[in-house]
Amino acid sequence: MPVLEIFHLHPLGWENDPEEEKIPLSTLDYLPPFLYNNYVLFFKLDDEGKSRMAVLLRVGLERTLSQARHLCGTIEMDAGTGGHAFVRRRESTVEFHVQWLDSSPCSHYPSFSELEAHNFSSRAMGDLGLWSVAPMTHGLKPEADIDNSPAVSAFKANFVRGGLVFNMHVHHCSNDIMGWASFTHQLAENCRAIYLNDETAFPSWDPACLDRSRFTSREPIPEAAKIDDAPGPGEPHPGLLPIIPLLFHLPKSKAARLKALATPPPDATTGPSWISTFDAFSAFIWRTLLRIRSGVFQAEASPTLLWMAPINLRRRLGTDGATATNGQLCPPRAQGNVFTLARVSTTAASVGSGPLREVAALVRSAVAAASTPKALEERIRAAAAVRDKTALSFRADRLSPLTLVVTDWRAADVTAADFGPPAGGAPVAFRHVSDDVTRCVVQVYPPRRGDGEDEGCEFVITFESSLAQALIEDTEWSEFFEYRGVM
Repeated sequence: MPVLEIFHLHPLGWENDPEEEKIPLSTLDYLPPFLYNNYVLFFKLDDEGKSRMAVLLRVGLERTLSQARHLCGTIEMDAGTGGHAFVRRRESTVEFHVQWLDSSPCSHYPSFSELEAHNFSSRAMGDLGLWSVAPMTHGLKPEADIDNSPAVSAFKANFVRGGLVFNMHVHHCSNDIMGWASFTHQLAENCRAIYLNDETAFPSWDPACLDRSRFTSREPIPEAAKIDDAPGPGEPHPGLLPIIPLLFHLPKSKAARLKALATPPPDATTGPSWISTFDAFSAFIWRTLLRIRSGVFQAEASPTLLWMAPINLRRRLGTDGATATNGQLCPPRAQGNVFTLARVSTTAASVGSGPLREVAALVRSAVAAASTPKALEERIRAAAAVRDKTALSFRADRLSPLTLVVTDWRAADVTAADFGPPAGGAPVAFRHVSDDVTRCVVQVYPPRRGDGEDEGCEFVITFESSLAQALIEDTEWSEFFEYRGVM
């Protein structure tokens, strides 16, 4: 049996904290699904560095939890406001588990090199309960419902032969991907300062990172003006088929080729004049998946198609006063869900028959429209008008099978986070691990660390199991995307 140590971490300085602190959820915090995200960092470590890393993470978490204060405690209904809040009491703690899977009796558990050989997939890890703090595995479940007082976070360090698998559980209402990434970079910098024993190396922390007021409706909505049903799909879609998560790699050189194909000619007089790499690969993925799926979902092919992408607003709202929300700048490490949703509604013909640059132009226009303070204010006002905010929670299983949601995680860049030790102090890769596959979603990962100059982004694409081989073997697709296995 593996050795397991369980710590209940108090944030640094908790003895002097108020008896109770409440941070209300913002309007935007109700929009993601009510579940735990399981972000896992994979470190390559020798045996000598493991005990030191266990201590670093424990002490580093104590300091970082005293800064990102909403992660210690539970989500509770606030009778005073009628909404929900992150509630932190003086005695609140966060579970930190340290598990040793590297001894001889544990040799049947995968080693770091074995996980790496399988591209750090959830499938290679096996039973995810082993690597997790119960009941915080990913997926819609009663324990994560915000009306059931869920804990906001927990952490588990699993030491394997040759490395560390560090599972970071955070409730989605507490942070989007960039909020989690900001917390992770803050944690890494705190750990590094502790490792160096250098007080001057501790990172600063702006308390404004916890201020959710700028993402909350400023004007009360009269009760008579509120609606009881959230806009959008309701019941699960009737045409769903079994799905599987597939991992692909897009080398940098091939991403550049895609961007060139999607860029409008110099003499173009209509549409956007510039196309990003994101626009290019999103358009190519959308067009390819639609082409392969359309034979199965023929009845779905003619009505309006929907493409969506969450747009991180931190850097877009925090560059200058002119673009600030409510007259305030947005700290780069702002916590919470700070995004709008880019949307394209169009027909199958416009996606499947035209040049790639026309599809990329649709994506570019949608991203540009969603990347403004005005779009944010409109999103907040629309959500604020719904009486029961829990009805706003996103459900991918209620979307048409031909919908595509592209979530861009490149800017998370957590493999650049330096936790301190010169050997193994930076993660090699990160993954969102799950045995509960989310439909209609494409996750875009940043390049892994140290895998060559042409190592590009990785893509997890949830796709119908019966069509997976057709995608993998598709001539046009495989010219750009390299298959790396099942996630």
